[in-house]
Amino acid sequence: MKYDVIVVGAGPSGIFTALELIRQKSSKKVLIIEKGRSIEKRHCPKEETEVCVSCKPYCHITTGFSGAGAFSDGKLSLSYEVGGELPSLIGSSKAQDLINYTDKIYLEFGADPKVEGLENNDAIKEIRRKAIEAGLKLVDCPIRHLGTEKAQEIYFKIQNYLIKSGVEIKFNTVVKDIVIEEGVAKGVKIANSQTKENEEILYGNKIIIATGRKGADWLKDMCVKHGINHSAGTVDIGVRVEVRNEIMEKVNNVLYESKLIGYPEPFRNKVRTFCQNPGGFVSQENYDNDLAIVNGHSYKDKKSENTNLAILSSHNFSQPFNQPIQYGKKVAELVNMLGNGKILVQRYGDILDGKRTWQHELDQSNVKPTLPDAIAGDVTSAIPYRPMMNILNFIKAMNTVVPGFASRETLLYGPEIKFYSNKINLDQNFETNIKRLHCLGDSSGWTRGLMMASVMGVLMGQMIAEEK
Repeated sequence: MKYDVIVVGAGPSGIFTALELIRQKSSKKVLIIEKGRSIEKRHCPKEETEVCVSCKPYCHITTGFSGAGAFSDGKLSLSYEVGGELPSLIGSSKAQDLINYTDKIYLEFGADPKVEGLENNDAIKEIRRKAIEAGLKLVDCPIRHLGTEKAQEIYFKIQNYLIKSGVEIKFNTVVKDIVIEEGVAKGVKIANSQTKENEEILYGNKIIIATGRKGADWLKDMCVKHGINHSAGTVDIGVRVEVRNEIMEKVNNVLYESKLIGYPEPFRNKVRTFCQNPGGFVSQENYDNDLAIVNGHSYKDKKSENTNLAILSSHNFSQPFNQPIQYGKKVAELVNMLGNGKILVQRYGDILDGKRTWQHELDQSNVKPTLPDAIAGDVTSAIPYRPMMNILNFIKAMNTVVPGFASRETLLYGPEIKFYSNKINLDQNFETNIKRLHCLGDSSGWTRGLMMASVMGVLMGQMIAEEK
């Protein structure tokens, strides 16, 4: 069977490629191949069991239509300064114009018209003053918060619109290989993702890889096998911090999400906050190799007493080792080992005292964990010294901006690791050195997050529509 466009992965970048082709009134025959289920069939059993049951063959939080975006907190960053390095490839002005354009599409499908972080200028100035005092940089970024449950509703509408408009979507289908002949991408080899059976080859004039963070490891294998030019990028190793809402109240009310960057002593590596969830819930997501990774959600209607956010330490490798994804996996494996396959949680004060945290100590704390099956233990026994010191010194600096952030009862969950470190060499048409093979979104190494991945898909759709 022959298609004009084959998209591997139904995450935001793949979805918006197809969606923009429809909006541009393109007549091209489009196929999206998705390893997981349609969005209405995605369900995490933990909502009932309160314990992760390690769903096989894949985790429903990370896999399926709209990827991890459907079960994320659903925040759209509306500034080109946030979300990866795409602006360096296409230009800052163009990136911002595309963000504005893409944001309107989300609004058409039901996104909340309210934008966080636009008001309270004097209050923002005071937060920035404290950040400067602490040696941190506050990044201004308006946020449109979809909310975890509302994000699922929006992507469900988009899914149905695509299907109704003639886009073919193959669910429960895994791409085992890319078909490349004489330096040209011709198609993909697929199979049933549940049984690994019923292999067949599908052909397309243009092959687009948009497998997200979850597919970064698979894409790395494809790069090595087929000689797709790529380079080792940055790996982010960190924890998810949880505090009472009262601690973060001023920042939450003014900014909703405070994006702070620092280069703490003694190593001066880049450390940043990421994915802040006021009234949110700490969550777990599983990768195919049974790694349990911590994340965070926030809903529009359902609220907790806590705020959670990630603190990530960035690391690069060159000689003699240049496999950041593998490094991140090893760190995650060590933390999982100490938690017996579960997420670990430790109090900040216990780290300062050089001891592990026990469950009875969590039970006595003001900060009650929102991840019910997290295991009290010692995160510092698994996360390497360098990133751990970066994180602890960043928390200390954060206490100047947010008094009480470095409370002894502040919770640190691990591991939080971002696997988008492999960076594909792309031209301005997002084409690799293999002709007719394009890469988009977080798996390409050029974007981080819902909005910029969506933007990359929009631009891909526009470029395809303009082709004769």
